[in-house]
Amino acid sequence: MTVPVVHSLREQIREHIVEGIVSGRWKPGERIVERRIAVELQVSQTPVREALRELESLRLIESAPNKGVRVRNLSAADLEESYPVRAGLEQIAAELAAERLARDCSALEPHVAALYEADRAADGTAQVRHTVGFHRELVRAADNSVLLHTWEGLGIEVFTALSIRWLGTVQKSYAEEHEDLVAAFRRRDPAIGPLVKAHVLGCAPRSA
Repeated sequence: MTVPVVHSLREQIREHIVEGIVSGRWKPGERIVERRIAVELQVSQTPVREALRELESLRLIESAPNKGVRVRNLSAADLEESYPVRAGLEQIAAELAAERLARDCSALEPHVAALYEADRAADGTAQVRHTVGFHRELVRAADNSVLLHTWEGLGIEVFTALSIRWLGTVQKSYAEEHEDLVAAFRRRDPAIGPLVKAHVLGCAPRSA
């Protein structure tokens, strides 16, 4: 497999590894061999090493001397930890973006429509993609690069997918919950920040 030139090489390799973890190609506790990935993708080991280092900072993988790199055994508690941070960031984003989204929610609406279709088809992959897409556009609408960079650094898409695929975390309706948020922006709900925060916290996996 040759990596296409779209994003940086490191980003493409990172996405390849993440997809492998989310899809179950590499299971929790399983070793990820740097050299094998380099050969498979026909790249040098340097960008593979950089991608693995980035994923270690996201706590998706762990390394140990003489043991190599392995997929972390993440528990519900591990996955749950990022949600209060994410909820706080999205509350700030919602409040900063409130006026802009009250005037124009067109960036959010396609994701809501796609979520209705995904709900009907029980398509978990599409539910993750469009749920994360909706929230990314919400954060983008705040027009704050530091906020967006911090939010992206939480690995939202990966942790959402892992919550669903590894722990069976479900929501009754992805589409209706997000349509309710669009309606709140449109009516200039003064509680939009707390509403978004509560929505995000309600999506968190629950540890026993």
